[in-house]
Amino acid sequence: MTSEKNKLDPSKSYERALYLGCGYTYEDLEKPRIAIVNSWNELNPGHIHLCKLSKFVKEGVREAGGTPMEFNTIAICDGIANSGNFSKYVLPSREIIAASIECTVKSYNFDGMVMLCSCDKIIPGMLLAAVRCNIPTIFLTGGIMEPKTFEDGPLKGKTFVTCDIKEAIGLYKAGKITKEEFFLIESETCCSPGACNMMGTANTMACIVEAMGLSLPGCATMDAISKEREGLCKETGKYIMDLVNESVKALDIITNKSIENAIKVALAFGGSTNMILHMCALSHEIGGSLNHFDFDTFSKAIPLLAKFKPASEYNLTEFHNAGGVRVLMKKLSKLLDLSTKNVLGLTLNDYLELIEIEDYQIIRNLEDPIATEGGIAVLKGNLAPDGAIIKQSALSQKMRQHKGPAKVFECEEDVKEALLSNKIQDGDVLVIRYEGPKGSPGMRELSLPAAILVGMGLGDSVAMITDGRYSGATRGPCIGHVCPEAIEGGPIAIVQDGDFIEIDIEKRILNLLISDDELNERLKRWKRPEPKIKAGYLNFYRKHVSSAKDGAYLY
Repeated sequence: MTSEKNKLDPSKSYERALYLGCGYTYEDLEKPRIAIVNSWNELNPGHIHLCKLSKFVKEGVREAGGTPMEFNTIAICDGIANSGNFSKYVLPSREIIAASIECTVKSYNFDGMVMLCSCDKIIPGMLLAAVRCNIPTIFLTGGIMEPKTFEDGPLKGKTFVTCDIKEAIGLYKAGKITKEEFFLIESETCCSPGACNMMGTANTMACIVEAMGLSLPGCATMDAISKEREGLCKETGKYIMDLVNESVKALDIITNKSIENAIKVALAFGGSTNMILHMCALSHEIGGSLNHFDFDTFSKAIPLLAKFKPASEYNLTEFHNAGGVRVLMKKLSKLLDLSTKNVLGLTLNDYLELIEIEDYQIIRNLEDPIATEGGIAVLKGNLAPDGAIIKQSALSQKMRQHKGPAKVFECEEDVKEALLSNKIQDGDVLVIRYEGPKGSPGMRELSLPAAILVGMGLGDSVAMITDGRYSGATRGPCIGHVCPEAIEGGPIAIVQDGDFIEIDIEKRILNLLISDDELNERLKRWKRPEPKIKAGYLNFYRKHVSSAKDGAYLY
């Protein structure tokens, strides 16, 4: 198979000579050139196996008549960065990933690309790059870390996944587990490569990619290091050549309709609140206008059919064994647009006709949902005039309505210290501000304080509110993405210790219980603090990032 644009052309002599220096042959250079875009590194369990998987992808590409050419992009692990490191860079890294791929793919004029990726900001960054480059594209997400079930010792019979480690910090601090149990959870839980085995952002986005039709069936939830995945990798390499030969480009698959379908699927399984940032940014990239209030509209119309760790005891391996994304989509099909297309060359309607229903308990039927609404609620009130987000599918019934006194913190470190120092009381509403996209800058993820809160047994009595964000693995009364953020003069900036705050999930209310006159007077007295960071990439980011409501994209 010879690519027309790659035929021997004297004007391309310099290009060919440089490729020959990389070890490619003239025969290689006449074939369609396929970018193998890989986020492999040795810093992240979700990515450490991707180098091995890429070899199988490249085999598939070669067998189907293409020439694979691999390059890398960065991939930060949220969990490592959030553990007291400089986590402000994590969300902003999404734009670097997108730009690095865009620069490379457009400079090299590839015929198609395979996106090998895992984890929270890397999959979204590659989605943004896919629509910017708009060439034939297929995704291979990295798969799931194995769950750890203890066969002996003090934890015998118990199964743990990554989110349990964070909650164990609170359990240990509260004296609910022993030092030996704590160390076993820490040292044994991450027992294989792969994305953390929970419905965090990594797996939410992998499932979204599959729901959009950008990866092969089962890719999102399949075990990371199985023989089954090795075969899937090879098939992925072959399918990219079909897309190239048929000139099926990324924007033929990534459309407003497929984005909406994927959001509905994610709401039906209680996906991460971080998907709001990523899907709004993706919508913006293709000329759409999605914002977080649209998620509330969808959520009110989409029932909750499944939920997973940490919101339930089921893990993602069990989801895969029950049929995964395809079975959930089959059950949700009446509420989806079935005209969208996938990398198999099928419409969603034709694809779902091939799917057999395998399970009931883990993935419920449309007529018998876990809840009548999807996983996310968008709240509004005088504390969040432009909205705020909560993962209602991971919230206890007791905290769907709450009033309590505010305890105000100016950053993540302060609230974490207060929790570990036992300074928080039942009924408190913890307000953490200046952690938004501009104010942090970078919109830090407050997943550790949120998990410690739950682990200490406060998840049924203490709420947490921030203009920052949370992990997809967060559960409990944790409200994020408060807009406008504090640095922009949003009302969260003028909350004082002792102010009472009202939360009502059913009515979608988030109110600061002071008079309008008092609120306005405080806003008049408020002065914007000096930026925390005045140099480097984060300084650029804070000047150019949009509101979280619209996806925290750069403009």
